[in-house]
Amino acid sequence: MRPYLLVDFGSTYTKMTAVDLDGPAVLGTAAAPTTVDDGLINGYSQAFQELTAKTGPLKFRKKLACSSAAGGLRMAAVGLVPELTVEAAKMAALGAGARVVGVYGYELTPEEVTELSSLEPDLILLAGGTDGGNRETLIYNARQLAESRLEAPVIIAGNKNAAPEAGDLLRKAGKPCYRVPNVLPELGRLNIEPAQKAIREVFLERLVRAKGLDRVEKEIDGITMPTPAAVLAVACRLAGGDGHTPGLGELLLVDVGGATTDVHSVAEGFPTRPDVFLRGLPEPRVKRSVEGDLGLRSSAEALLEISSPAVAARLAGLSEERVRRGAEKRRRQPGYLPVEEDERRLDEALARLAVQTAVTRHAGSIEKIPTPYGISYIQTGKDLTGVKNVIGTGGILVHGLQAGTILAGALFDPAAPESLKPVSSRFFVDRRYLFSTLGLLAGEHPYEAFYLLQAAVEEVRQEKAGFPGQENSNQHTHGK
Repeated sequence: MRPYLLVDFGSTYTKMTAVDLDGPAVLGTAAAPTTVDDGLINGYSQAFQELTAKTGPLKFRKKLACSSAAGGLRMAAVGLVPELTVEAAKMAALGAGARVVGVYGYELTPEEVTELSSLEPDLILLAGGTDGGNRETLIYNARQLAESRLEAPVIIAGNKNAAPEAGDLLRKAGKPCYRVPNVLPELGRLNIEPAQKAIREVFLERLVRAKGLDRVEKEIDGITMPTPAAVLAVACRLAGGDGHTPGLGELLLVDVGGATTDVHSVAEGFPTRPDVFLRGLPEPRVKRSVEGDLGLRSSAEALLEISSPAVAARLAGLSEERVRRGAEKRRRQPGYLPVEEDERRLDEALARLAVQTAVTRHAGSIEKIPTPYGISYIQTGKDLTGVKNVIGTGGILVHGLQAGTILAGALFDPAAPESLKPVSSRFFVDRRYLFSTLGLLAGEHPYEAFYLLQAAVEEVRQEKAGFPGQENSNQHTHGK
């Protein structure tokens, strides 16, 4: 037996999974409320006792952890042109498992520097200019950061001709900084992997201790990545397989939470027709987006306003007033768990709307352009119409009864033909809530991780009844 302990220090719960890599098999799971103020140790100890009661004493070969406690990895992205270097920096940050709390383009104004300081980011990713292109903005912004009261480490990922001077300015001001290759070395070519690697390394070297998480590190072998990075590793492993056994292929993974809804896609996303042309930056094959206004608890009222109370009321079979009161209650009580049937229906309706809106934002879009030679199409973002697998995780999908109907919100809607969402997909659910912990194995133990992930996902269908008044969107067909 080769027992491993895998821990996810979440913002609300600390989740544990004991696995035997020789099986491979899941030996047991446990969870306890996360306790940030004491360095996570009390929540860890409580969950460990619960786990040991199920599995008996185990001599773990390794104890690995990921974390989104204390707000996770909070990053700000600063670049030149919003549609280019700023967007490239944002992609790098999100793909590394960060939560982007601020995005800034062009030269930083004094007001923006003050705002950035008030956000108290853990890291700043400073980009700007292609290699050999604009160098003034990167140097100017570095000087603004150097003269500010910000203490966060700065990762410089901009014009290679300006990066050395920018680094000197920051270092002379006593600001910790790191230099990596440009995230946008030339127009139309992304290079975000070096920046993502640096983000994860700085997270491990500095931020774990800065957040007081070092207290619990005495009990484990280390917090090795942010929780979102672990989930992204799961998406990649499920899509690609273990190197010998093929995976599911291109997929979407949707994580519905109380504060955010995260969407991960593993798909090329290129145009699927010869008369469609790409506009803007090419999207990475592995992409993550985070929607901070699409959660089921702390951001429930924001979600409701985006999707409209009338639509939520129709889906839940409740009055608009009842829906508004329910959303306010969820915002005020982030730990609220519904007991009554109508409250469960409201949760499921909100989850459906969160999935629908988050995937619409994540997917690309298409626009008709008349030309002298006929109609052409311009695609912005990724074409996900051919993605055949949609996977859900998060409490509402793990424990809810309407998982298939909720995930159907990810599918193409004829009422919004410009959105390049999946047309027809199978639905899977992380029924045992294992993705974040099994993601800790996905890199170093691909076979074991893939085997356990295959066992963890359960295929579900959209329930025939659906929500009250809701048609079965699985039957829609695509017609660009």
